[in-house]
Amino acid sequence: MPGKEDPMGLGPKIRQLRAETDQSIQQVAEAIGVSRAHVWQLEKERAKNPTIALVKRLADHFNVSIRYLVDEDVNASDVDERIARICQQARGLDSHQVALLADMVTSMLKHQATTGGSQLA
Repeated sequence: MPGKEDPMGLGPKIRQLRAETDQSIQQVAEAIGVSRAHVWQLEKERAKNPTIALVKRLADHFNVSIRYLVDEDVNASDVDERIARICQQARGLDSHQVALLADMVTSMLKHQATTGGSQLA
């Protein structure tokens, strides 16, 4: 994965990831479910404010974090320390364990959505 301190915007990052994985704009577009023109607009930074769902599909497709794509500041004052600690602890997990953790989080979010937003204790 590219460096943590990378100042590139979303467009150049998509272009770089596409080049690193030897994919065409069309291949990326098909993989994430948008038009070729939309990927081109994202790369050229002509498409402003992509949805988080689209950014998530890009992150999943290229196997990078959303944080990497959007340059999220993990030291921002609104970062939940408990979540940051869980992420730090998860760094030592293998890919199978990370997938299991992701499934668990997805399951918890689905449960939360079906129970009207009630929180787990």
